[in-house]
Amino acid sequence: MATSPRILLVDDEPDLLDLMELTLVKMGLETDRAVSVAEAQARLRQTHYDLCLTDMRLTDGEGLDVIACASALALPVPVAVITAYGNAGNAVAALKAGAFDYLAKPVALDQLRTLVKSALAIPESTQADDPTRELIGQSVVMQDIRARIAKLARTQAPVHIAGESGSGKELAARLIHRLGNRSGKPFVAVNCGAIPETLMESEFFGYRKGAFTGAVADRDGFFQAANGGTLFLDEVADLPLSMQVKLLRVLQEKKVRKVGATTEEPIDVRIVSATHQNLSALVETGRFRQDLYYRLNVIDLVMPSLRDRAKDIPEMARFLLDKLGGADVKLDRDAEQALCAYAFPGNVRELENTLERALALCEGQHINAADLNLTPPTLPATGTAPGSKYPLQDYLDQMERTAILEALEQTRYNKTAAARLLGVTFRSLRYRLERLGIE
Repeated sequence: MATSPRILLVDDEPDLLDLMELTLVKMGLETDRAVSVAEAQARLRQTHYDLCLTDMRLTDGEGLDVIACASALALPVPVAVITAYGNAGNAVAALKAGAFDYLAKPVALDQLRTLVKSALAIPESTQADDPTRELIGQSVVMQDIRARIAKLARTQAPVHIAGESGSGKELAARLIHRLGNRSGKPFVAVNCGAIPETLMESEFFGYRKGAFTGAVADRDGFFQAANGGTLFLDEVADLPLSMQVKLLRVLQEKKVRKVGATTEEPIDVRIVSATHQNLSALVETGRFRQDLYYRLNVIDLVMPSLRDRAKDIPEMARFLLDKLGGADVKLDRDAEQALCAYAFPGNVRELENTLERALALCEGQHINAADLNLTPPTLPATGTAPGSKYPLQDYLDQMERTAILEALEQTRYNKTAAARLLGVTFRSLRYRLERLGIE
């Protein structure tokens, strides 16, 4: 009888370990934990693992030490590292040391699952012949999207993907890369809104030793890491104007000058960008350079919101339940109707989050409407004007609800990261989500 793949998780944050372990167990995998380099190295020498996921910063050393140990084994273990946003140097160093991929914090569960499936060569069942089938749905709009992605993959022109948060922009970007002739090269995803402005130039272009205080060695940036492949600029509208000028020059010249360097080096990168904002409107208001807009928006792709293709929701829900480990769990008719009637402002990401919660709460093998806990926005009580501060509790609840939703959106529905952003404990956030009915 074949045993399930075993994965070693190395991190000193208990909440993140809990999150990753829960996700991987639902995929049918076995996991072990380590909270330090020493413990990780001991486990790697004692037990065979199919994959190791390690943080780059641990209490007693670096993730690079874990990579070195895993690579030196008689049967080497593939390692993926977890890095903080705004630290491309660590990711590049890890890749050079032998890591096969990396994840950025806050860890997005869909990216974690994709990485693990890739590392373990978990079959994609019916998706194997046509990767675009990962975009679930038989509506006319989704058929058009799949056909357009297949066409875009055959070109090298820059692509700009528009659409609401959670609508699948990064998935579309990855499919464009996988279907194209750069599929054997790196795909590097960068959240432009998560990098401090003071670090942007060094993170994108790299730097030379001695370029500034703390630059103790040469480091490559995102462009060098993606050389030959695809660089995905997520939330590109968040780039400050000063960085937009520098990015435009790189796209025009196809050369990068590291911070502190006197010469430029050629790069070969396909650019795919995305944002939930209206770029053309930002150009009109002067918040985004028009010349850069035309460089990025050579070909556009608009991802539809989930409410614009409501007929796809039942199929999407069944796919997500299977992905979450609930292949034997069924949606009752009232649950399907509730899902189709709900607006899903967070789109597919919110749908997955809703189903993951329902899967944990449902009794038996059926999910009903109550298990979904969908709470549509309610109008103020009769006699109370919209935006009124009375009754006080209703007003405070609305303010709290807005702040929590914004934090979840910024962290891609990672509750651990959202709690940290809000300045509350994970337990406190979970209580508030349940009380307000917006989990």
